[in-house]
Amino acid sequence: MKTESQPFWKIKSLQEMSREEWELLCDGCGRCCLRKFENQKTGRIYYTTVSCYLLDIHRCRCLSYADRARLVMDCMELKPDKIARMRWLPKTCAYRLLAERKDLCRWHPLISGDPNSVHAAGISVQDRVISEAYVHPDDLEYYIAKDWWVN
Repeated sequence: MKTESQPFWKIKSLQEMSREEWELLCDGCGRCCLRKFENQKTGRIYYTTVSCYLLDIHRCRCLSYADRARLVMDCMELKPDKIARMRWLPKTCAYRLLAERKDLCRWHPLISGDPNSVHAAGISVQDRVISEAYVHPDDLEYYIAKDWWVN
């Protein structure tokens, strides 16, 4: 089979991808920008319905992507060599799927050709969450997600 006809994510490892290819893998779901808890005994990750204050909850994009790590102390920048250890990434995350040698989901914009397919599929947090700017940090536990985006 000719590799020229294969999409980049099928012929390159995460480490081999260009910066542009790496960024194209993001489906724009916004779930990585949700506040999460980890049960220290079980290791289970609990997502909340509270997003980072930098997430535009209507577009599911960071308002200050280039400066996010500087502005948000616990912002985790995704890097190819760290993906396998980032168990908190959603099971549908392209970075996680490719690290696990799985295919992208059919609704992924690189497969569907439509940047809104992630929203139409109900995968994204678009208009379903609240910014942490409106939630007291001590109240986060009241916002633990109990539905569709739970990992």
